[in-house]
Amino acid sequence: MQLTPPGSACSISIGTGLTDSPPGSLQGVQLVVSDIDAARATLVERGVATSNIFHFEDGVRRDGPGGPWNSFLSFSDPDGNGWVVQERPARD
Repeated sequence: MQLTPPGSACSISIGTGLTDSPPGSLQGVQLVVSDIDAARATLVERGVATSNIFHFEDGVRRDGPGGPWNSFLSFSDPDGNGWVVQERPARD
């Protein structure tokens, strides 16, 4: 199955037999959103356990949002794969 987010030029393919990796072994799959607060609210509303929003400062993970391209949240899918959501700056 190919998943292509609306307005994106990138797709993710998922399905049986695409890789030899066991379920739950994929970590750090990254999605980019324009509003991380809205993305987190939607995930939580749909029952997904997410981290709080965080950022990195001098290579150290810190709580709360950061500057442009530096606000993240993470979650695991039902198979245990780890996902990271990153906020991008607003486009003019």
